[in-house]
Amino acid sequence: MALIREVRGHTPVIGENTFLAETAVILGDVTIGRDCSIWYNAVLRGDVNKIVIGDRTNIQDGAVLHTIYDKAKHPSQTIIGNDVSVGHNAVVHGARIGDNCLIGMGAILLDNAVIPSGCIIAAGALVLSNAQLEPDSLYAGVPAKRIRAVTLEQREEIVLRTARDYMHYASWFRDGAAEGEPEK
Repeated sequence: MALIREVRGHTPVIGENTFLAETAVILGDVTIGRDCSIWYNAVLRGDVNKIVIGDRTNIQDGAVLHTIYDKAKHPSQTIIGNDVSVGHNAVVHGARIGDNCLIGMGAILLDNAVIPSGCIIAAGALVLSNAQLEPDSLYAGVPAKRIRAVTLEQREEIVLRTARDYMHYASWFRDGAAEGEPEK
């Protein structure tokens, strides 16, 4: 069973039909929407400020979500929208992510960065603190720079398909049987 723990008087709130891997860690002021999945060794540490995750969002293996202390000079919260995939070993530290985004494996999003709806952040990219990205855009590099617009086909084939696939993968673990294939 996942480690779910109250911190500073805040108890995590987990939405209906959300899969929590046995080694996931969810602490403090964390709210997770419906039909989400939090995978193995993911850490959602809402000890110093708020973490909010929308519906149908997946936080993949080894990802870390944290914030800056709510009483600091420049606090931050981690806010993630609906239908978002946060890739393996990504770090989201006090960034705001809109709906329908894909955050690539090993990407790092720093405090008070704003990633609007429809963005793809490439694997290994570094989004600096306070960055204000453009919607429906692909960003890559260190530091991350806009490469081009995300096409409608990419949004369907990469972003939304990944979110749907992870809902399907989670069903294998909730139902106790690893059967079936994700929809194409």
